[in-house]
Amino acid sequence: MKKICLGLVGIYLNLLAVFAQSTPPQDSTQYKSRTLKLEEVNLVSSYYHQDGNNSSVTGGIGSEKLTDLANIIDVKFAKYDKRYRKHSFTFEAGIDSYTSASSDQIDSKANSSASSHDLRIYPSLSWTVENEKKGTTFGLSASASSEFDYKSFGLGASFSIKSKNNNREFGVKAQAYLDKVSLILPVELRTGIVINGHRDDGNYATTSRNSFSGSVSYTQVVSKNMQLMFLADIAWQNGYLGLPFHRVYFNDNTLKTELLPSKRFKIPVGVRANYFLGDKVVVRSFYRFYHDDWGLTAHTADVETAIKITPFFSVTPFYRYYQQSAVKYFAPYQAHTAADTYYTSNYDLSKFNSHFIGAGFRLAPPKGILGNEHFSMIEIRYGHYTRSTTNFSSNIVSLNLKFK
Repeated sequence: MKKICLGLVGIYLNLLAVFAQSTPPQDSTQYKSRTLKLEEVNLVSSYYHQDGNNSSVTGGIGSEKLTDLANIIDVKFAKYDKRYRKHSFTFEAGIDSYTSASSDQIDSKANSSASSHDLRIYPSLSWTVENEKKGTTFGLSASASSEFDYKSFGLGASFSIKSKNNNREFGVKAQAYLDKVSLILPVELRTGIVINGHRDDGNYATTSRNSFSGSVSYTQVVSKNMQLMFLADIAWQNGYLGLPFHRVYFNDNTLKTELLPSKRFKIPVGVRANYFLGDKVVVRSFYRFYHDDWGLTAHTADVETAIKITPFFSVTPFYRYYQQSAVKYFAPYQAHTAADTYYTSNYDLSKFNSHFIGAGFRLAPPKGILGNEHFSMIEIRYGHYTRSTTNFSSNIVSLNLKFK
């Protein structure tokens, strides 16, 4: 029932992919297959566990224990058309199964409720067409996500163009997500009929939440060893931006559900730098500055070093530091007053610092895993996350299998 916004999982599975070295333009006059072919299949599984004592479901106090098991399959096909443009089609399907002690407290009168566990299903489909001669790529994407209390549908479009020598690339991207939130209130604030000691509210009403974003990026090959990428985004949200089952306890002992503004404007900007120390070491770094009109300002710094132990085995230690200020509407348990227009006790919107550290291990033999040339790569990654200002920590381990 609780919508899991595990940004940490996304960061972990997609942590700063290295920019490919520039390559000479391919001769598009050569014969290229027009038959749709399978390029690769990726299977990713991850296990995530967290714990803490500042649950927003119980007003900023209480257990934040949660476990999530995610499984994703990513299938890529490609073909060339009559004009020798490369068409790539990617289908991705994911399913998360999680249990949450805090979500179970939406109905604090039940020994265990349906909100203690849920499934999230999220398919997506993307298409890109690349003109290798002109250096242009255009793409479209569509996605969906469904769980008990949250439905989302997304659309995206992108365009990029490279310089003739492939040393520069400029890209633009636009995305829109149209969401529906089920208004599931804490049990104390419901007005349903009591049946056999339990409240039966029937079908839950829904409300909308829309998110729109646009981004631009510029990549520059500085030298044969160094590449830079600059990114800027603008994001805007409107609709119901809180969650109806997040309790807020006031200093006069009254209880309400979280209330936040119906609009939010975000501006993140960032820079990535990758440096190649010979053939065996790549240092990847990233910095992002973020600010929004709710008063939250954040800084993110990432560094990851890929070390090639042998031609087909590498180790990748990584570290991420994050710091943010609190939004104007946050206060801890029983600190809000009746004069507050907006209020939340969600510690994700509080002031904190966090650290994320771990390593990945990648095996990609030239003849394939166990001699199977189609089983091309296996990677295992582990990360540990802590917040320095709250008693919150998490661990994640993932397995990625690639087939070609």
